[in-house]
Amino acid sequence: MTIQVGDQAPDFELKDNHGAPVRLSDHRGRQNVVLVFYPFAFTSVCTDELRALRDGQGRLADRDTHLLAVSTDSVHTLRVFAEQERLEYPLLSDFWPHGDVSRAYGVFDDSKGCAVRGTFVIDREGLVRWTVVNALPDARDLNDYVEALDTL
Repeated sequence: MTIQVGDQAPDFELKDNHGAPVRLSDHRGRQNVVLVFYPFAFTSVCTDELRALRDGQGRLADRDTHLLAVSTDSVHTLRVFAEQERLEYPLLSDFWPHGDVSRAYGVFDDSKGCAVRGTFVIDREGLVRWTVVNALPDARDLNDYVEALDTL
């Protein structure tokens, strides 16, 4: 079951592309969070989406929002991917236990072994305020996230 608007966002701790722990709860009371699940690093649609987020990150920061991107890739894969694509925001590894956080948000595809394209806008209090879940081939639009943030 996918997390719905109005639900408390499940807290988690994952390692980022540098191996540092990142907790969703670290942002509670301080910043909104855009939590983006994507299938795999180095794939065309994912790369295009993450580049768009890189290029539009200022639009999120202007809205006092922190970006967290999650895939089931390993920390090492994410480190190389972030360096290659010049991604300066955290890429979080939901590698092991495999897909646990993706499952908690209801965006894990068991048949593919990865997350589908799910995005959750989470307010400072930890409530999900907007969400979209797309199939693997369907890219998302940063403008939708910005519009959702503008309603907070």
